[in-house]
Amino acid sequence: MRKLASGALTGILALGALTACAQEPSAGSDGEDGGSGKVAFLMPDLASTRYEQYDAPLFKKRMAKLCPKCEVLYQNANGDASLQQQQANSAMAQGAKVIVIDPVDSAGAATIVQTAQSQGVKVVAYDRPIPDKPADFYVSFDNEAIGESIAQSLVDHLKETKAKGGVLQINGSPTDAAAGLIKKGIHKGLDDSGFKLLAEYDTPGWSPEKAQQWASGQISQYRGRIAGVVAANDGTGGGAIAAFKAADVKVPPITGNDAELAAIQRVIAGDQYNTISKPIKIVAEAAAEVADQLLKGEKPKAATTLFNTPSQLFKPTVVTQKNLKQVIFGPDAVLKVKDVCTAQYAAGCGRLGIQ
Repeated sequence: MRKLASGALTGILALGALTACAQEPSAGSDGEDGGSGKVAFLMPDLASTRYEQYDAPLFKKRMAKLCPKCEVLYQNANGDASLQQQQANSAMAQGAKVIVIDPVDSAGAATIVQTAQSQGVKVVAYDRPIPDKPADFYVSFDNEAIGESIAQSLVDHLKETKAKGGVLQINGSPTDAAAGLIKKGIHKGLDDSGFKLLAEYDTPGWSPEKAQQWASGQISQYRGRIAGVVAANDGTGGGAIAAFKAADVKVPPITGNDAELAAIQRVIAGDQYNTISKPIKIVAEAAAEVADQLLKGEKPKAATTLFNTPSQLFKPTVVTQKNLKQVIFGPDAVLKVKDVCTAQYAAGCGRLGIQ
């Protein structure tokens, strides 16, 4: 696993492509049984733009094909765990038989699982696990591999460029079990890298603003000694980049994760070193497949088990300028060239052969 983001990157890209093909739902099975029911799709926050732009629309679209008579009850908790609890209770009161939830608070979500299962409602943990009370299924990308990938990718780059200094580590929310897995993976990539870990921060609510504030303090303390920053997602990475720019200090290589539009533009511009491509279409459609099977009383097939929960984990892909065109603008691309390569980024796109 040590070279997950370097020599084995090609293998991961190939495996990711094979996984996507293997998991692509069969169009012939769509809506065959004429089933019906209500499914709740509960997302955690608005800090990451992906939920509104991609996860929810893709999940709804796939559910509509699988079960035309089914109704999707979509809610976003905007970072409020108590609100998410209320949304789950409301969904059950409205007759939802399956809850697909990306928890705001992984520990607190155990109560949602307990309540739902006591009422015969199935729960699918989505993107983030619920360690304290096993859901009926878990669908996500391999978060520990994500952390190791972005860290190893950065370390390899720092060694190639003979960078000097230490590294800052900006983790995700301390209430998010997926953030804990990413954090564990980052340490796998960093701990024996030869680069000193200068400081580390768990970002409340994955807040880019809090990440920026913390990074600003570290820039003052370690000015001239920061070789790179491992940030657990694009939001915290963007916050770190903003901190360096505000301090009028050269931006070092900084990582990310989620391949959000703004992050892809930062990679093109050279402000952000890498991100992680997690084709949301794959995981959203897989979650819809699982929800549909649970509605039918079927047992979804699990490839592995995590936190005592049957799980389906997809492989992440590291994205840098070297493979951005291939990975981000492939046949199943969510982002469009016209949206990414605006006037501000047209020159950068041209240099990378993106048209």
